[in-house]
Amino acid sequence: MEQTIFWVILGYTLILFGITFITSRKANSKSFFAGNKKSPWLVVAYGAIGASLSGVTFMSVPGWVEDRQFTYMLTVFGYLLGYVLIAFVLLPLYYKLNLISIYEYLKQRFGNSSHRTGSFFFLLSRTLGASLRMFIVIWVLYEFVFSHWGVSFPLTVFVFLLLILLFTMRGGVKTIVWTDTLQTTCMLAALVISFVLVGRQMGLSSGEMFKDVVRSDYFTFINTDFSSRLCWWKQILGGMFITIAMTGLDQEMMQKNLSCKNLKSAQKNMLSFAIVLPLVNFLFLCLGTALYIFAKKEGITVSGDDLFPYVALNSLSPFAAIVFIVGLISALFPSSDGALTSLTTSFCIDQLKIEEKKNWSEKKKTNIRHIVHLGFALLFVGIIIFYSNHRDAHLIDTLYQIASITYGPLLGLFAFGIFTKRKVKDSLVPYICIASPVICFILNNNSQAWFNYSFDFELLLVNAILTFGGLLAISRKTVKE
Repeated sequence: MEQTIFWVILGYTLILFGITFITSRKANSKSFFAGNKKSPWLVVAYGAIGASLSGVTFMSVPGWVEDRQFTYMLTVFGYLLGYVLIAFVLLPLYYKLNLISIYEYLKQRFGNSSHRTGSFFFLLSRTLGASLRMFIVIWVLYEFVFSHWGVSFPLTVFVFLLLILLFTMRGGVKTIVWTDTLQTTCMLAALVISFVLVGRQMGLSSGEMFKDVVRSDYFTFINTDFSSRLCWWKQILGGMFITIAMTGLDQEMMQKNLSCKNLKSAQKNMLSFAIVLPLVNFLFLCLGTALYIFAKKEGITVSGDDLFPYVALNSLSPFAAIVFIVGLISALFPSSDGALTSLTTSFCIDQLKIEEKKNWSEKKKTNIRHIVHLGFALLFVGIIIFYSNHRDAHLIDTLYQIASITYGPLLGLFAFGIFTKRKVKDSLVPYICIASPVICFILNNNSQAWFNYSFDFELLLVNAILTFGGLLAISRKTVKE
């Protein structure tokens, strides 16, 4: 079985390299960073589904059902509100300013320190988050395939990062837009087929399996306990701001939108994506419920992130195992390639200011871009190995906790820039943006003891409010006001 899985992984990778070869011809810095502004909006929207879900979603959302039931859908509905605000508030701003890196807005609005600070928090959040997304997939592949051949986990990580590095280094956004399309197709197919196969293993049709899901105790959407993390308003509010921060203020997600030929196309992409995403997440929760029903019937005690891979690779047919692996690697590549490209873009544009170096040749810019790209890939290797020694039961929970801490300053910065006309003391901005997440970290770890209150996604909003208040304290009115 391990050999079959190996050949599946190899075949899939070769297809990706074929797409890379076709799309990366005549590639340059502009195609790497912005896709030459020629990406079809429908292709971008479809591919964004795979990029937004990742391996964490593929395994953690089904595994989350036991703890959260279907309350996560309220978070997803909050996503919808966030996408609407992105489409009609942030995207017009980005296109009006003709940005390559969205953090260039902070430079124009506040100054260089704010620009670098915003970019830094993106680099921090995306590096930690993307590493986590990659870790969960590589760990499963290692546990169920490569460990049986005596291959070490660090070597497994290195090989996968090398593959990702090779097919993203040349084409950038131009390549990723098209590879994400393939990967989204494979991931969604794996999701639906896995649900069907679990039902068949229990002797049920898809319709019967769905009825069992609806009748189960897991099919609960509303939690009214104010002190609970799962309280309905926390889910909706948190979902909205998580989306604004992790999509609208995220270079990776916006880089693909900004590769569309115009604002209208980018807005259609965003709204189409927003409509489809709730259905996809609902299917993941249905799959998770089906897996728990199956596990109880079979006496399987595995839960959380381990449930889906355990059932697919040990309790179902070999075909189900192959389907799972295809879905898994399809979840790996979109989250990895996009992250590497966006991190390289932000570091080159925002920190090194490569586009301002008019005396640099295209060859020199390309060489520097390659070095930065390689540097982030090696950084991923180190962080993933670190995660392997500090693994949590629900990595999606860890992912959102990281986002709540690291994206808060970005949300506060952009909100202050958009909704006020005040000028800030630019040199003090980094201190405000560091203080806010530190306070939130302390608050999150002690809120239950201090206030009998547990934070969930709304911690991001608290973080942003603290940043906004700090910026207000170091600001002054403009002459126009």
